[in-house]
Amino acid sequence: TCNQLLASSLDRDQSLLSPKTSKEIEKLPALSQARHLNLQEFQSKKLMADGGINVQLFEVVSTNQEAASVASKLKVDEYVIKAQILAGGRGKGTFDTGFKGGVHLTKEPSKVKSLVDSMLGHKLTTKQTPKGGVQVTKVMVAEAMDIERETYFAILMDRAHGGPVMVGSPKGGMDIEEVAEKEPDAIFKVPIDIFDGVQQDQVMFMAEKLGFTGEKQAVAAEQMRRLYDLFLRVDATQVEINPLGETPDGRVVCFDAKINFDDNAEFRQKPVFAMDDMAESDPREVEASKHNLNYIGMDGNIACLVNGAGLAMATMDIIHLHGGSPANFLDVGGGVTEEQVFNAFKLLTQDKQVKAILVNIFGGIVNCATIANGITSACKSINLSLPLIVRLEGTNVEEAKKILAESNLPISSATDLDDAAKKAVASL
Repeated sequence: TCNQLLASSLDRDQSLLSPKTSKEIEKLPALSQARHLNLQEFQSKKLMADGGINVQLFEVVSTNQEAASVASKLKVDEYVIKAQILAGGRGKGTFDTGFKGGVHLTKEPSKVKSLVDSMLGHKLTTKQTPKGGVQVTKVMVAEAMDIERETYFAILMDRAHGGPVMVGSPKGGMDIEEVAEKEPDAIFKVPIDIFDGVQQDQVMFMAEKLGFTGEKQAVAAEQMRRLYDLFLRVDATQVEINPLGETPDGRVVCFDAKINFDDNAEFRQKPVFAMDDMAESDPREVEASKHNLNYIGMDGNIACLVNGAGLAMATMDIIHLHGGSPANFLDVGGGVTEEQVFNAFKLLTQDKQVKAILVNIFGGIVNCATIANGITSACKSINLSLPLIVRLEGTNVEEAKKILAESNLPISSATDLDDAAKKAVASL
């Protein structure tokens, strides 16, 4: 979500945003797809299995031909068939054919193919998908296992501790935020020294607090150690296991996982980032990422081109203040080039819901003249017909204003942010 863009600063500064903007942020469940790698369930399980972590046996099918043979390849007592999409609530979802549920159980191998066929190639709608649903291109067929006891375990980078922290609770299989609110004593945290790594007494302590006893305590502790190894190996910012479960026959298994990755480590995590096929991402956000633009599509009609995440949020907020609605979050960053500005304008103008464009640049690292040249080049190339309001301030601003003035383009200049927002809303 947008909170990931601003990290913990948004938590501190939420009171600075208008109620409208806050609500806009809260209703954007899929925004992490813009720039942050989001893996399917089977991909996370594969990473864990490769690291020696206990997960269910599973196979993945993407064609009806593969579905015909999957039951014979995976010989288990009971099968769980799960549609693979980047959304929660799959079990209660509905397919465009009327078929109910993206998660099904069966003990009969002969039924596996028909269940897969009912999911593959069809659109599944859940409480977290877009209105029209998401097309299922892969289905995971896995070993169904009974869970005798559920716990919660995660490793995450924590700003307060300046490094990784293990977080665990014996209250697994449920919303951990709700547990933290209602039963804070049921949440245990263990900071890890990033140089020394996780210690045996730390994982044994956590396993004990999660309720593992006897031999299972040592097994759970070893799983936690391997999860930390995975956390480091893939440059994760969070590895969340919910539930880390215990089966009736005494096995300790990671039943479900959510892994978040550090985008800055993409250069050394090529195989991991190659797993993201962008099939479920907003096409506008995919296009923006190709040009190294920080873009998030929204529902309004005033497009924003801004430098800096904080200024972009303020721009969205002041548009709301004056009765408008932003069409996007677009931060061009500090090292923006004329070509990026050009591509940003192409992206904004191709969005049919956009009725006006507001450029708000405060040049510190950014050279205002670079922005101005990019704007004039884009306007002439795409024959811009939308109202364009530009507010520039900072580095080389006089040169930038001269470039815009001499371009003879119908650009409305603004003296400050308030003036710019008023003119953008009025232009509609």
